[in-house]
Amino acid sequence: MNTLLIIDPQIDFMPGGQLAVPNGDKIIEPINAIISTYDLVVATQDWHPENHMSFANNHAQKQAFESIKLANGNSQTLWPTHCVQGSIGAEFHPELNTKPIEVIFRKGLHPEIDSYSGFFDNFKQKNTGLSGYLKTKGVFEFDICGLAGDICVYFSIKDAIEQGFKVNLIEAATKALNPTTYNQQKIELQNLGVSYK
Repeated sequence: MNTLLIIDPQIDFMPGGQLAVPNGDKIIEPINAIISTYDLVVATQDWHPENHMSFANNHAQKQAFESIKLANGNSQTLWPTHCVQGSIGAEFHPELNTKPIEVIFRKGLHPEIDSYSGFFDNFKQKNTGLSGYLKTKGVFEFDICGLAGDICVYFSIKDAIEQGFKVNLIEAATKALNPTTYNQQKIELQNLGVSYK
């Protein structure tokens, strides 16, 4: 089944949003150009509570993009408050053709655990159900695109590979927060068997 996974095409990740990805809005046109050619279209959506631990505003004397140590010893990047449940910033870009999207998997709901991947939270404590859903549909290979290429798209691809999927990255419909990091990651992903479209 020809399948497309769209990662977090949300207003807060677009120019002018709370956590804007440079040229993030440029993914919408290429997605709209291809979305109707797929048999199955699935999307993910950041859906954070206001008290989410990844928000810099929830930590005294901390700034966005600083890193802190969590109680479990892991590092956590602090982000601007973004994609708060029910907010306009959490909505999909208004020009995205959402009609073909069959199901949306929300992530980042637990206030104490961040969640970049569409498959699992960052500590692999919560399974979103995306992997099982795709496999139930008979999907073992899919195309992926969205925001941000170096964070949520990257970690979604890594988890997908671990779950046994073959992944193809649509470069024209993916933008990164940090292009330098993203270019390094693409070499890593290519070595893991990811194809580029």
